[in-house]
Amino acid sequence: MEKYARLLVKTGINLQPNQTLVISSPIECAEFARIVSETAYREGAREVVMNWNDELSSKIRYLYAPDEIFDEFPQWRKEFYLSYAGMGAAFLSISASDPELMKDVNPDRIARANKVFRRELKEYSERLMSNQNIWCIASIPTVSWAKKVFPNHPVDEAVEKLWEAILKSVRADLPDPIEAWDRHKAVLKRNIDLLNKMQLQWIHFKNNLGTDLKIELPKNHIWMGGSDLSADGVEFIANMPTEEIFTAPSRKGVNGRVVSSMPLNYNGNLVEDFSLTFKDGEVVDIQAGKGYATLKQIIDTDEGSRYLGEIALVPYDSPISNMGILFYNTLFDENASCHLALGKAYPVCLQGSEAMSREELIDAGINDSLMHVDFMFGTPDLQIEGMTEDGKMVNIFRDGNFDL
Repeated sequence: MEKYARLLVKTGINLQPNQTLVISSPIECAEFARIVSETAYREGAREVVMNWNDELSSKIRYLYAPDEIFDEFPQWRKEFYLSYAGMGAAFLSISASDPELMKDVNPDRIARANKVFRRELKEYSERLMSNQNIWCIASIPTVSWAKKVFPNHPVDEAVEKLWEAILKSVRADLPDPIEAWDRHKAVLKRNIDLLNKMQLQWIHFKNNLGTDLKIELPKNHIWMGGSDLSADGVEFIANMPTEEIFTAPSRKGVNGRVVSSMPLNYNGNLVEDFSLTFKDGEVVDIQAGKGYATLKQIIDTDEGSRYLGEIALVPYDSPISNMGILFYNTLFDENASCHLALGKAYPVCLQGSEAMSREELIDAGINDSLMHVDFMFGTPDLQIEGMTEDGKMVNIFRDGNFDL
């Protein structure tokens, strides 16, 4: 745990001297969060602020609170995030929710609460998505999560197996995790550089599950991955683990059908066996074997939630995929599979975006929304081809892996 904590502070956040760190953590992860806090202070943090959350208390609130409470948002919570963001704090979030905790909760209440949360913290979210503040999301096991991932094992053994899988996925099981991440970033950079040189006009996805989707890319788009640079030029890694390289699609340039290859865990509700059909960028049809209401509420959040905001490429032959574990946690499952995201795009995926207004970004094809929800569609037989800026057809994926 100490090696993992140091990796998050030194490589994930890349904490700078005298910088404030805000840690958002479930109370079940308190022991690890305190280790991260101590590590941060030893590395020169000005202050470490703990932002605890308790999903069991959240469930009680969703079940029993008066209905109007889910359309309200306390001003102090908004000021908490914005005040620390304004002083240049870094933000570490520990993601470790029970995948099915909220299955008995009215999904309308969750959707309304999430919509208010995203609306009131839109400025904070935009700061993170444009890299004005450094941020990182990571995970450690909880009992409920481990039991879901390894249901046929005793609880202690399930937790231990999930710890092993997480530490392996973030390379914290190696003698020098920081050096291992430097090598990993170099591999990702090779494919990023190749794709950026191509300046693809469009890419086309096909597999035997039924995905047949063509996506146009904005002019002057940028492929990214591995690490990011903050507005101050500090390198950090937003997701640990990460195996993806990603960019933003053209908002109205998506046509065809995409079929999920893994369940989507959204706020404790599972959506399984689903597909989305797009026309001129917009979702025009949704199907789901389980969780249709949850999926529809994601789509109906606002105008932008009906459009895509991210394309991410992950080879099928990659460390997390090769574990053969369904984590029921998007942070891990999205790094085992190519994925798309409904909702807001990362403006940094477009050259010159820092000088553009919201309206100018939308005109350039960069989607905006209160939402950003990833879902997986990668398979062993996924084929991806594209057309370069000069009209040349190229293979990008063959049989689920890069073929550049």
